[in-house]
Amino acid sequence: MFWISVILLFVLNGCNGYQPKFTEPIGNITVPVGREAMFTCYVHGLGGYRVGWVKADTKAIQAIHDHVITHNARVSVSHTDDSTWNLHIKNVQEEDRGQYMCQINTDPMISQMGYLDVVIPPDIIYEDTSGDVMVPEGGTVKLTCRAKGYPKPHVLWRREDGREIVIKDASSTKTKVTTYQGEMLRLTKVSRSEMGAYLCIGSNGVPPSVSKRITVSVHFHPVISSPSQLVGAPKGTEVKLECNVEAFPKSINYWVRESGDMVITSDKYQTNSTHKSIFEDQMVLTIKSVEKYDLGSYRCIAKNSLGEVESSIRLYEIRGLDDNEDDDISDLSDLYPESYTETHHISGGSGASGSVGGSGVSGNGVADNRNRTKHRHHTDSYSPTPSPSASTRLIPPFYRTIEYL
Repeated sequence: MFWISVILLFVLNGCNGYQPKFTEPIGNITVPVGREAMFTCYVHGLGGYRVGWVKADTKAIQAIHDHVITHNARVSVSHTDDSTWNLHIKNVQEEDRGQYMCQINTDPMISQMGYLDVVIPPDIIYEDTSGDVMVPEGGTVKLTCRAKGYPKPHVLWRREDGREIVIKDASSTKTKVTTYQGEMLRLTKVSRSEMGAYLCIGSNGVPPSVSKRITVSVHFHPVISSPSQLVGAPKGTEVKLECNVEAFPKSINYWVRESGDMVITSDKYQTNSTHKSIFEDQMVLTIKSVEKYDLGSYRCIAKNSLGEVESSIRLYEIRGLDDNEDDDISDLSDLYPESYTETHHISGGSGASGSVGGSGVSGNGVADNRNRTKHRHHTDSYSPTPSPSASTRLIPPFYRTIEYL
């Protein structure tokens, strides 16, 4: 072989006596790029023979005994007495990967080999990887992430907030997963709940893993809602009006009186907006010490580049008995311009549970034989006297916020 002739150049001792031998195998080494690798050759009875190192795949002599032959400045040798011989490779590079031979110039030559595997941590290939994307609600987005390294890295996707990734197939069947394997992540019929940051993570068992953050923005026109569209409060008290807004891009939110005047923060009014999520906000208008002037309609308005929406809330006065001491109490229409009576027609049997609220009357139970009806009375309408078999109860507008249906 090629290196035999070269090895013969370093002193050939014609030792006719005891022949040296290897006491342990060299073994294979796996080293991350940039680290140091060291092969150790254990020899017994070296005598006057010499130890050489060769890179087997390129047939390049690295060192003979104490002398470095290669021009690679990262290679050096060391030994402990005549039994332990070391080959050092500093700042290991990918081209250093391969088989290395430790040989002794006996006749015939004896040798043993070890393999150096150079592993490379993963790294994102940014030119082949998606950046932040914008997509209209209901659209499709493809996220691509590619990584390099040795061994070849695999790519995993997950959401930064820990929520599930929604995968839809051709038949629109949804599958929810916490992680997704593959270089490409396809999101179809995207909804606003899928908006946020997605992480592509490349790993190959060589630390550290690497990741890239990709933000998916889902654009849609504003949507606004009010928990209560009719709010009542006595004079002199404080009342809060609320609206919930969903919009992206983020909307401009503000309040307007029915006169068209914009409501701004002052000693009388306080406007607050609380950020609930990337696309959700809660608008709150606080009116201090309610007066007659404050009664009427208030509009909460949300506007972004895709559209404008509004919702109306009406504030009315809740009047107490103390405000009507000089009035004829029998004329309840002055106190309650619009009131409700609950009429229970008892047909026998045991009673069952039920509740009266702004959304109607509800009741259940197998033994429930009570039929309930609710009537709305106006001051200009005739209200018949309930029959003796019915019980009538007036329901005043208690001091609370009710939902206007």
